[in-house]
Amino acid sequence: MWQAVRHGARRVDEATPDSRDRAVDALRACAILGVVLGHWLVTALVAHDGGLYTASPLGRMPWLAPISWIFQTLAVFFLVGGHVATKSLASARARGLTYGQWLRARLGRLARPVLALLCLWAVVTAGLLLTGAPADTVHTLVKLALSPLWFLLVFAALTAATPLVARLHPLWPLAVVLHVDVLRFGLHLGPSWLGWANLPAGWLVPYTLGAAWTRGELDTRRAGRVLLVFGTTATVGLVCWAGYPAAMVGVPGAAISNLDPPTLAAVTFGLAQCGLALLLRDRLRRAMRRPLPWAAVATANLSAMTIFLWHQTALMATTAATLPAGRLPGLHTVPDGPAWIAARLGWLPVFALVLAVCWGAFRTYEQGGGGRRHMRGRRVWGWRVWERRSRVVRVHRGVGRGGQAGWGGQAGWPGRRGRVARVGHANGAAGGGDTGAVPRVPRGHRV
Repeated sequence: MWQAVRHGARRVDEATPDSRDRAVDALRACAILGVVLGHWLVTALVAHDGGLYTASPLGRMPWLAPISWIFQTLAVFFLVGGHVATKSLASARARGLTYGQWLRARLGRLARPVLALLCLWAVVTAGLLLTGAPADTVHTLVKLALSPLWFLLVFAALTAATPLVARLHPLWPLAVVLHVDVLRFGLHLGPSWLGWANLPAGWLVPYTLGAAWTRGELDTRRAGRVLLVFGTTATVGLVCWAGYPAAMVGVPGAAISNLDPPTLAAVTFGLAQCGLALLLRDRLRRAMRRPLPWAAVATANLSAMTIFLWHQTALMATTAATLPAGRLPGLHTVPDGPAWIAARLGWLPVFALVLAVCWGAFRTYEQGGGGRRHMRGRRVWGWRVWERRSRVVRVHRGVGRGGQAGWGGQAGWPGRRGRVARVGHANGAAGGGDTGAVPRVPRGHRV
């Protein structure tokens, strides 16, 4: 078994074009993993009076705030997204594709898995209400299940605006966030909805940093150090002297949330994260030269959307399925002490197992399973490799209309009898789009 895994990893490594920046994929995988683990650690569904309500260990144990500094990694995701989107758009234009073709391919990859999630939870919600589940419990579950969608709406909007923001300096959206927070918290002026202007502006900061990365403006280590030092210093100052919360995630019952909507502290914290990510690029590239780590990262990138959308459902499914066993520590109990933390750590492998089940059931929506009737499939190392009856081998339907790659991009995947299809020559975007032409690989041809 282990030898088969190592052999498969070597073949994935050999199939990856030399031009691919593996650090980009590693950063994206780390960002997804951080969000998933962060939610699993700070989200508690407490059983009470026949229903469930949400609680957070950060509310009763504020000294756990540093956990949010590690696992709140959304800024890194937007950094990578901005970098790959601008690179992909330039490549698409060079290949003669229109903006509309490019955007449809990218947003289509977002829409299919989202529709699957919405359909399943529509059925679940109806079932819960028909069986007499408390309305508050249903509201809690649906809100948690659909909570990842706010991020995707912002990401889709920024993706659509890529031609407009590709050359925008990050200081402009940062200035918007600064002025909004001065009005909200300093002068106590403006309408109640004013803070929501920070939702696009706040995440536009790392997105435009990604565009600057594409332009080569962040290639030096000095750029990463400046972002890290400035972001860290500003965040510490805002938390210690300006009254911002130390937790970089939302805490139920807190007067101010750093994420809902984003505050200046969340944005400066994101600058520090982006600086650290840029400084780690060379180390990540060296680490990803090893076949096993690279195969793991490539696997995560192929299913990044599925993992992100379904990780909260995995937590809730585990919680609901174990309710008949009583109030289990770390799962149904109030997060009020170190004992809860230790118990929750023990539940993480169970959440991961349930998420793997969700991944197996729904990953085809991310990977474009709708076209299977025109393709022949075969299993390789536990994965299905689809071969069109004419012209080209594609991995997981990773190539969409107009030559656009999937959410995690294309790294190539081993085919039968030692054949490997190399698809794409640079990183695909989170949300679709590659940055190199997709070569045609005739059937029966060995590469």
